[in-house]
Amino acid sequence: MSAGEEKERISGDIPRSEATSSMLPMEFSEKPQEPVVAFHPAVYVAAWITMSSSVILFNKWILDTAGFRFPIILTTWHLAFGTLMTQILARTTTLLDGRKKVKMTGRVYLRAIMPIGLFFSLSLICGNLTYLYLSVAFIQMLKATTPVAVLLSTWVMGLAQPNLKVLFNISFIVGGVIIASFGEIKFVLIGFLYQLGGVVFEAIRLTLVQSLLSSAEYKMDPLVSFYYFAPVCAIMNGLVSLVFEVPYIHISDIARVGYFTLLANAMVAFGLNVCVVFLIGRTSAVVMTLCGVLKDILLVFASIMIWGTPVSALQYFGYSIALGGMIYYKLGAESIKTFFSEIGRQWAEYGAKHPAQRKMVIFGLVILTLFAVLGGLAPTVGYDPGQFVKDGSKWWANEEGTTNGS
Repeated sequence: MSAGEEKERISGDIPRSEATSSMLPMEFSEKPQEPVVAFHPAVYVAAWITMSSSVILFNKWILDTAGFRFPIILTTWHLAFGTLMTQILARTTTLLDGRKKVKMTGRVYLRAIMPIGLFFSLSLICGNLTYLYLSVAFIQMLKATTPVAVLLSTWVMGLAQPNLKVLFNISFIVGGVIIASFGEIKFVLIGFLYQLGGVVFEAIRLTLVQSLLSSAEYKMDPLVSFYYFAPVCAIMNGLVSLVFEVPYIHISDIARVGYFTLLANAMVAFGLNVCVVFLIGRTSAVVMTLCGVLKDILLVFASIMIWGTPVSALQYFGYSIALGGMIYYKLGAESIKTFFSEIGRQWAEYGAKHPAQRKMVIFGLVILTLFAVLGGLAPTVGYDPGQFVKDGSKWWANEEGTTNGS
């Protein structure tokens, strides 16, 4: 082995440095090596949707419901835990062997990784601050504008030429989100601005990542990018938290949420990063896009069920337009047509082999559609989870009064 090769190999082994919540961004520059143990793609899809949704709901519960109102500290904890886990995985598994192909130097780290880490930290801070003011349902609706912000960012930075046709396509996303915003019942301006800032910072970060990965020598899979970005992001978030949150937090705040709860929260966030690696190696971009849309829809309904979030018919209408525009923009008409043609063929084959089961599936879909339509016609969809407790207390008080009166 030559001296130059030995130097490159050693430099590749040096640990370097991503996660809203500390979720790993979906950068599909290079597919990681496929895992040895192979499952059906549906397993990876289900795991990713479950983990991704769990991170968002878990963060919302900790920051809002549990009263741990320190989003920057929570994000710093996620990134510090992720840094530790990637270092362990790099030394005990092959999941991070892709880092050895990345020609990372101190100059590249300072000029590329640090700026990307800065904007990533800002996007995480704004994203988690939003949970203090807005519902999960409305946050997911606002996140639909991320592709629009990324496109505009690439135009501003000169990575792509402005295109009026593309601009027209993304206008449906913007229009849908605007309609959904007008329909928001519990609109909080400061939360809206935090989420808008998070989207903008995330768009700039993704554009910088695109510029970095345009060079073949810096292509990396999502877990490797997390390996490089997590340490610098943890330090940046930690410095910010020292100014804005650490002076006001008390050990009782942590104890109230629970040490095990915070550990489980960090493990779920890191588990999502690992799921992304396996998912990319087993599915196509079309499936990833549609799974992302399905996840967003499920989160809206989860917000309704868990927190009783009221969602107006106008929001349903606007969000449907935004999701449709996002799918069309990301995939294009031809890919969508091909995908649904394949789905139709497989559905026909399934019906020929299992006619009774097919009828049951159709019946179930009709029932769900009726519920969705009837719900959309109502002024709002949502309930007050505490109302059951209040009603129960009133009933018990009446019973006590009746007993004492007799």
